[in-house]
Amino acid sequence: MKFLVISDTHGKIEAAIEAFKSLKDIDQILHLGDYARDGSQLENKLGVPVVTVRGNMDGSYSNEDYRIIRTEFGKIYLSHGHMEAVKYSTHNLLYKAYSLGCKAALYGHTHVPMYENVGGIHLLNPGSLTMPKGGKAGSYSVIQTEQDLFKATILYWNDKRK
Repeated sequence: MKFLVISDTHGKIEAAIEAFKSLKDIDQILHLGDYARDGSQLENKLGVPVVTVRGNMDGSYSNEDYRIIRTEFGKIYLSHGHMEAVKYSTHNLLYKAYSLGCKAALYGHTHVPMYENVGGIHLLNPGSLTMPKGGKAGSYSVIQTEQDLFKATILYWNDKRK
């Protein structure tokens, strides 16, 4: 499967729509929170399934606000990341993903893109398309999964209209 992964759109979905249209063969969009309603709007406008988790700006303050999707690669944990305190460390996120039998954990909240493999668990933060931090352009990710493959790419968005 091929996924477009976005986070922290904060009500501004235009760049996400353009990013989606620039890609080929996306099976599903994964929206990692802040604002969850943006995921519903994207699904309606683009006609592609969107899996969304709620973030702190959605009023989510429950440790149960996460999703697990099943892929041919294995289970993938989706969270906004604020409840796992990802601004300080990814240890809680890793522990939660590991305890739930997941082979990857996707999160947002920091607005900073990051991808690494820690102890066999793939960690991915796509950053933010609309409110990036860390001195880089807005960003998003594309993930491709197969039975023995998890391939993640972080892509940067240059919006020429600004």
